[in-house]
Amino acid sequence: MEAAQHKVRTPEEAVARIAYLASDLVVSVQPSLAADSEFSSHLKRYAARKDQSLVAAGAGAVPDILSVRHNADPLLSVFTPIRSGKLVSVTTPSSVLLPAISHLYKLANYPVVLHVALQPRNFADYSVITAIRNSGWTFVQSETLQDAQDMAITAHALAIRTGKGVIHFFAPETSSKDEPIAVEEAAVVRDIIDMDTVRRFQSGSVGASGLYADDGHVAVSSDHPEVDPTGVSESVANLRPPASADASKFTSAGTSIKSSQASDAGTPGAPISVATTVETAPPPVTSEDIYTCATRIWSSLNSAVGRQYSAFEYTGPDNAQNCLFIFGSDTGTFAQVIDNAKPDEIFANTGIVTPRLYRPWLGSKLVDALPKSIKRIAVLEQIHRRTTKWGPLLIDVVSSIKSGPGGVETIVGHQLGYIATEAADQALRGILQNLTSAAPLQNLEVGVRDAPAERSDYVLSMPALETAYSKILDQLFGKRTYIANALRSQNTGISSTVAATPEFGFGSLIARKDLRKDFVSEVKEAAKSQDFITEGPKNWLAKWAVASDDLSKSTEIADDVISRLQTDGSPIAQKLLKKQGLFRKESLWLVGSDAWSYDLGNSGVHHVLASGENVNMLIIDSTPYSEKSNADANRRKKDIGLYAMNFGNVYVASTAVYSSYTQVLQAMLEADKFDGPSVVLAYLPYFGESDSPLTVLQETKKAVDAGYWPLYRWNPDNEKKGEPNFSLDSELIKKELKTFLSRDNQLTQLMNKEPQFAASLAQDFGTEVRAQQKRKAKDAYNQLLEGLLGAPLTILYASDNGNATSLAKRLGNRGRARGLKTTVLAMEDYPLEDLPTEENIVFLTSTAGQGEFPQNGLAFWEAIKDNTDLDLATVNYSIFGLGDSHYWPRKEDRIYYNKPAKDLDRVLTNLGGKRLADIGLGDDQDPDAYQTGYAEWEPKIWTALGVDKVDGLPDEPPPITNEDIKLASNFLRGTILEGLADPTTGAISAADQQLTKFHGTYMQDDRDVRDERKAQGLEPAYSFMIRCRLPGGVSTPKQWVQMDDIANELGNETMKLTTRQTFQFHGVVKGKLKPAMQAINRALMTTIAACGDVNRNVMCSSLPTQSKYHRQVFACSEKISDHLLPSTNAYHEIWLTDENDKKTQVAGEAVQDFEPLYGPTYLPRKFKITIAIPPHNDTDVYAHDIGLIAIKGKDGNLEGFNLLAGGGMGATHNNKKTYPQTGRMLGYVKTEDVHIACEKVMLVQRDHGDRKNRKHARLKYTIDDMGVDVFRSKVEELWGQKFEAEKPFEFKSNVDTFGWVKDETGLNHFTFFIENGRIEDTPEFQMKTGLREIAKVHKGEFRLTGNQHLILSNVKDEDLDAMKALMKKYKLDNVQFSGLRLSSSACVAFPTCGLAMAESERYLPVLISKLEACLEENGLRQDSIVMRMTGCPNGCARPWLAEVAFVGKAYGAYNMYLGGGYHGQRLNKLYRSSIKEDEILDIMKPLLKRYAVEREDGEKFGDFCIRVGVIKATTDGQNFHDGVAEEESEEE
Repeated sequence: MEAAQHKVRTPEEAVARIAYLASDLVVSVQPSLAADSEFSSHLKRYAARKDQSLVAAGAGAVPDILSVRHNADPLLSVFTPIRSGKLVSVTTPSSVLLPAISHLYKLANYPVVLHVALQPRNFADYSVITAIRNSGWTFVQSETLQDAQDMAITAHALAIRTGKGVIHFFAPETSSKDEPIAVEEAAVVRDIIDMDTVRRFQSGSVGASGLYADDGHVAVSSDHPEVDPTGVSESVANLRPPASADASKFTSAGTSIKSSQASDAGTPGAPISVATTVETAPPPVTSEDIYTCATRIWSSLNSAVGRQYSAFEYTGPDNAQNCLFIFGSDTGTFAQVIDNAKPDEIFANTGIVTPRLYRPWLGSKLVDALPKSIKRIAVLEQIHRRTTKWGPLLIDVVSSIKSGPGGVETIVGHQLGYIATEAADQALRGILQNLTSAAPLQNLEVGVRDAPAERSDYVLSMPALETAYSKILDQLFGKRTYIANALRSQNTGISSTVAATPEFGFGSLIARKDLRKDFVSEVKEAAKSQDFITEGPKNWLAKWAVASDDLSKSTEIADDVISRLQTDGSPIAQKLLKKQGLFRKESLWLVGSDAWSYDLGNSGVHHVLASGENVNMLIIDSTPYSEKSNADANRRKKDIGLYAMNFGNVYVASTAVYSSYTQVLQAMLEADKFDGPSVVLAYLPYFGESDSPLTVLQETKKAVDAGYWPLYRWNPDNEKKGEPNFSLDSELIKKELKTFLSRDNQLTQLMNKEPQFAASLAQDFGTEVRAQQKRKAKDAYNQLLEGLLGAPLTILYASDNGNATSLAKRLGNRGRARGLKTTVLAMEDYPLEDLPTEENIVFLTSTAGQGEFPQNGLAFWEAIKDNTDLDLATVNYSIFGLGDSHYWPRKEDRIYYNKPAKDLDRVLTNLGGKRLADIGLGDDQDPDAYQTGYAEWEPKIWTALGVDKVDGLPDEPPPITNEDIKLASNFLRGTILEGLADPTTGAISAADQQLTKFHGTYMQDDRDVRDERKAQGLEPAYSFMIRCRLPGGVSTPKQWVQMDDIANELGNETMKLTTRQTFQFHGVVKGKLKPAMQAINRALMTTIAACGDVNRNVMCSSLPTQSKYHRQVFACSEKISDHLLPSTNAYHEIWLTDENDKKTQVAGEAVQDFEPLYGPTYLPRKFKITIAIPPHNDTDVYAHDIGLIAIKGKDGNLEGFNLLAGGGMGATHNNKKTYPQTGRMLGYVKTEDVHIACEKVMLVQRDHGDRKNRKHARLKYTIDDMGVDVFRSKVEELWGQKFEAEKPFEFKSNVDTFGWVKDETGLNHFTFFIENGRIEDTPEFQMKTGLREIAKVHKGEFRLTGNQHLILSNVKDEDLDAMKALMKKYKLDNVQFSGLRLSSSACVAFPTCGLAMAESERYLPVLISKLEACLEENGLRQDSIVMRMTGCPNGCARPWLAEVAFVGKAYGAYNMYLGGGYHGQRLNKLYRSSIKEDEILDIMKPLLKRYAVEREDGEKFGDFCIRVGVIKATTDGQNFHDGVAEEESEEE
C-alpha cells in the first residue's frame, strides 16, 4: 500500500491503515462531512489512490469509506452491511459510544471492529469504556504508537476468528511523543487475520426483519490451535522486564460510571452462524475462547515481528510489594518516574500492571500476571464523572484477587485526575503514602479534576450558511426572540453537545416560561406597591399585567411601561428593569439539526411534541439533495413533519429559504402565533463550509422541484376557520406525505378546493419510470413498423441545441422514403439491452461542454462506455458527430473536437460492431458548417444499405423559418391561446414560443433541475420570463409596489432590473402568465414589443443631476416608443380578456389588425434604440441599432440628437462571420424629427435586412454590407430629408454615480447599488422589502438605469430624513463597494436562460470578491474598472464594450476580453479563450498590479491594456477577430 520507507506518525494513521486493509467497509465518523477526523484523512487518501484491501470483495478490492457525522447515529450504518456478509469497521471518537449503547448490544455478536479514540485528547475520559463494558463486546487497549498498530491487527483478527464485536480503544495523547514506526507488512496482517474465515463470512448473510428486534444471531468461533513455528514456550510470557524497559508503552487511561461483576462475553440465542457451514448448533463463544484466541494471535504476532503481548501486562521488579493497577493515560509518565527514583523514595521498586484485554475480564489471568510478592495494589481509574461509590476497575480487581495473609493484603481505589508531567513524582508519593498507611483512604483523588481547556473538533458548530434562519428569527421577532439552545449561549457545567439536545432545550424553555410567569406575578404585586417615586408606573404595570398573555397588546404596552420605570428610577423600578426583556411575550425557539431526525434525537422531539407546550422547534436539514442516493437506506432518518402532524395539535411547516423566502417568513409568523408546539423544518443543504450560496441554491431547487423537500404548512387552527389544515406551497409533494394526507382525508379536500394542484399532488415517482417509458415507446413504435418491407434502421441522437435532433429526424424521413423501417429515438430513450439485436444503427451526436455528450445522450454513454457484456458482432453501425474545431483553440484542448462521436466509435468497435460507413464529422468552421461534412456522410449510409439508387423520392419541404412563423401567425396570434389553455403541459409549441417574444415573454425552463426532472421522467420545469416595456426606465412608486406584488404572487418572488432599463419577472408558470400580463396592464404598463423582431424598449439616460433636461429627453424616448409600437390587436385579444373573452385592458385599446410600419413579417431581427445624455454614456449608446446622443442648446434645453446606427452586441463563438459592432454616425437630427428619423432607419432595415440567415440579420450587418454612405442615402431618400452634420459632444463614463445628489431644482436623488439588477430578499439583506417600504411613502419617481441599478428620484428636502431612516433600516444606504463591483454588470444566464453556456449573474459577484483583496493591496479599491459577464455571446450585458469581459463558453469556462473603452466607445478583443476561475485569477491579479504601478495619470484600465501591448485595439467590429492575443492555430 505505502512505500517501504513511509513512517506512521500517529495512532489514528496506524489504526486507519489496518482498518482499511481488513475491511469491506469503513464507517468514518467525522466532526462534520466537511471536516476530516484524524482517521478519515488517511482513509480517504488510501481510497483515492485505490489502494487494495486484503479482504475487500468489491471492485478492485478497494473498500468503501462511508463518512458519517458524529451526531447522526453513525452505528446505524453498520447493521445492513455486516448482516450481508461485509466486514465492517468503524473509526470514531469515544463520544458516539454512550448514545449508541442500544446498537452495541445488538452488534456484539457480529465481527464488527470499533477503533475508538478517547476524548478529550489531552485528558481522556475512560468512563465511556467502563460504562459499556457489559455490552458483550471484546475490549482491547493500546497505549503506544506501536501498540495501536498491533492492537488494530489484534482487534480485526479477534473479530474474524471469534465472530464477536471488538472495541479497540486508545488515548491518542499517550503516544504523541513516540517516534514514528514502520508500516506493518501486509503479508503479516494477512496471515494473522485468517483469510479462510474472512471468505466464509463474506459468502454468508443473516436475515433480519429490522433493527429493533433481536435477530437471534450468535457468534461462533472459528479459531483453532496453531503450532508455534518458533517453538517458543509459554514460559517466555512470564519474563518480566524492569519498568523502564517498557516505560513508553504505558499511556492510556480509564473511568467508570457503574460497578460490574466479571461477565461472560457470550450471549445466548439461536445457533445461527455465518462463520461456518457446520449445521449442528455450535456452542456460544465463551470468555475463555476469546482469551485463547487472543493468546494465539499474539503468539503469531510475536513470531512474525518479535513483539509480545498478554491480557494483563506487568512491568517492574519480581519482588515488588506495591503495585499500581492503572486504567488511565499517565502510565508511561509514572513508569519513567519510578524507574528514575532514588532507592529511598517511597515509590521506588513499585510495579505497574495494565489491562490489555479489558473485556472479557479474566481475574485468574490478572493473578497469574502479578508477582507473588505483591502485598498492596493501588487501583488508579481515570474517570471524569463518578456515578458510583466504588470504581468499576476497583470492583474488578477486588473480585479477582483474594486478600489476606500470604497474599495481597490491601487494595485501594484512587480517582486519577489530570497530572502534569512535572507533578508526577508528587502524585506517586501521595498514592504510595496512602497505600502504605495503616488506614488508607478509598477513592482518594490524585491530580486535578479539570485538564487545561482544549478545542475539540467534535463540538457542535453552525455552518456559516446556517445562520440564515436565525437571522430571519431576529428580523421577525427582534427582542422577543429567545433561542434556548443557541450555540453561543453559556450553560454552566453543561457540554455543548448536551445543550444542543431537544431535551435540554425544552427544559430550558419551560424554565423560561416559568420565569415569565413569576415575573407577571411580581408585576402584579408591584402595581399595588407604594414604593414608586411617581404614580405613572403603577397604572401602566396594571394595564400590562392584564394583557400579559396577549402577544400584541403586551408588546404594544411594553415600551410605555419600560419608559415610565426608567423615568421613575426607584429601587423597585430598577429591579423590574433588570428583567425588562420579559415585558415582551417571547417567541420561544429550539434550534436543531437533522440529527434530531434519527432515533437518538427523536425521543427528545417526541417529548416536546407530546408536551403540548407552546414552544417552537426550528430543525435545519443540511443533507444535499444530490447526495440523498448515497445515504444509507437503513439509517431511519424520520420525517419529523409527518410524525408531528400525526399528533393533531402541532403546527408544522416545511420551508427552504433558498426556494421561497416569503414562505419562510409566513411559516415562522404562523408558528409564533400558534398556541401549542410548532415545528418548522428548514432546508439548507451544504457540502462544506466553502459552499457558495449558488451551490446551496441549486441543491435547494432540485430538492423542492423533485418533491424531495416539499414546501407546505399544516395549521390545525385553520379548521376553526373552515379552511384546510394543509397548504401546499410548492408544486410537488412526496409520496409519504401524500399518503398521510389521504388517510387524514385532507388531500381530497385540498384537491377539491385547489384543483390547480390536483395533478401535482397525484404524482408519484419511482426509480423505474424512465426505463418503463423507454420500453413502452420503443415497443409501440416497433408494432407500427410490423409488416413493412425493407431493412431496419435505428437512428439515435444526442442533441445539445437541436441540430442533431433535426438531422436525425430528417435522416429517418429519408430512410422511410427509401423503403427502410426507421426508428428515431433520443439516446436516453433507447433500451441499451436491445443494442446487440439491432441490424443497422446510426448515431448522431453533437458536442457539449468540454467534449461531453449532450444531456440526452449522457445516460446512454455512461451505460455503454465501460460495458464489457455487450456483443455487437452482428451489428452494423455508423456515427456522425457535430462539433467546432476552433471552439477550444488551445492545442492541448483539441481533443474535445467531436469527442463524443469519436469516443462512441471507439467503444462500438471494441464491442465488435461493424461500420456501415466511416465516422462523419461536421465542423462549424466549414463553409456550410456541419452540413458540409454531413453532405459527404449521408450518401455513404444509403450506399451501404443498398438504397442509394431509389427513384421517385418525394421533394422535402424546406425547413420552417421564423419568417414562415411570423407570416402564418395572423399578426402574432398563432396558437398561443390554445397553448395557454392546454393543461397537460407547462409548455407551449415551438412556433408559439417565437411569437410570445413579441408579446414580451419567453418560455424557459429551470436548468438547475433539468437533469433531475429528466431522471424522474418529468418534463422540464417550464416557466416564463416576462419583460415590461418601460420607455426611459421611469416608474412611479405605485407601479413599483404593483411590480413587487406581481413578483410575489405570480413570479419567483424576485425582480430583475435589466440592462435595458425595465422590469423582468422570472418563474411565471403558464397558468399565471395571463394574470401577470393583466396585472402589468393594470399598473399602466405593457409588455408588447419588449422582445421579438420589433423595436424594443427605448432607453434613456437617467441623469439625476438635471431633472428638467431629463424630462425633455425622456419625453422623446416615450414618443419614439409609442410611434414604433406594433399595431396588432393580438396582444389585447390574448392577454387582456377575462374568462368571457371580454377585454379588461386599462392602458389603451388597439383598433385594427394592420401593421403600417412592420408588415406581416415584422423586422428581420430585434431592433434596439437608446438615448444617452453627455457626458454620461450610461446607456451604452454605441451598442444599439440606433443610438441617440442628446445635444443641449445654449439655452439649456434639448435641441436635437446625433444619430448613430448599426450597433449591436450579438455574436457566435468561433464564427468570424459574426461580431459585435459599434454604431456609425449618420448625422444630426432635430428634436421634433427624431421619431421619424428612427422610423426611416428601421424601415430600411425592414426592407434590406437579411431574412434568410438570422445570424446575419441585425442592422449592423446590413450597414456593413451596404456601406455607411449608401445606407445613409437610403434613409434620407425614404425620409425626404438629409441628416445635418454631427454636433460636438463628449462622454466621460458609462457607469452610474452612486449616493445622494441634488438637481438644479433642489430635489434630491439617490442611486442604489443593485448588484446585477436582482431585487430580492435574503436573510442578510432585505432589499426587496426595503424598496417596497420606500415606495409606499415616496412621492417622486424611480428611475431604472441601463447598468441595472435604481435611482430614487425627486425627493424633497422635507422628506429626506424619513427616507434616509428607511434606507438605513434596510441597509439600502450602503454604496461603499469597490469600484470594480460598482462598475460591474451581468446577464441572467443560469438557471433560466436557455442560451446560457455558463453562469453569469450568480457567479460574477463571487469572482469579484476573489479579486477585491488584490485591488486593496494595489490601491485600486476606489478605481472604476468596467467588468461585465454574460453566459453566452449574445451580449445582453453588452460585454464587448467592457474594459474586461468574460463571456461564457462552457459551464465554468469563459472567453476573456480586454481593451474596451471606459466610455463605452470602443470594442474589446479576445485575450484568452476557454479559461476557468484559477486561470482568470492568475491573469487578472498580476495585470491589476501592473496597472497600479505603470498607469499614467487618469489612464483607464482598457486604455492601459492597449498602450502597454497587452491587447490590440479594436477599431471596428469588422476587425474584432483580427490580431487577438490568443490566435487559434490550426491542428498540426
